[in-house]
Amino acid sequence: MSIIMNLFYKGENKNAVKFAEEMESSGIADRIRHVEGNEGYDYFYSMKDPETVLLIDAWKDQAALDRHHASELMNEIMKLREKYDLHMEAKRYIPDDQGITEADKKFVR
Repeated sequence: MSIIMNLFYKGENKNAVKFAEEMESSGIADRIRHVEGNEGYDYFYSMKDPETVLLIDAWKDQAALDRHHASELMNEIMKLREKYDLHMEAKRYIPDDQGITEADKKFVR
């Protein structure tokens, strides 16, 4: 059972963008992508709100997510969040096992 987290990082003066850029340039994001149980880790910029960055973070199961939260990488992330004075909103999703339905396929290219 996968778990998908949508994390909305919010700041001022483009700090959320600077945070995401440093996560990538420092190699922290890539290291997370190689953690056992990680199924995806990607940042996206909001066209509506330039002070918000979305992280879509996917994990194999709760145990993998718990290991990530207890890791040294999480401490590095928290230090960067403090550096950029970011606030977060988190939304958690558990996808169903059916995937895209036949009815949905007509809208997907």
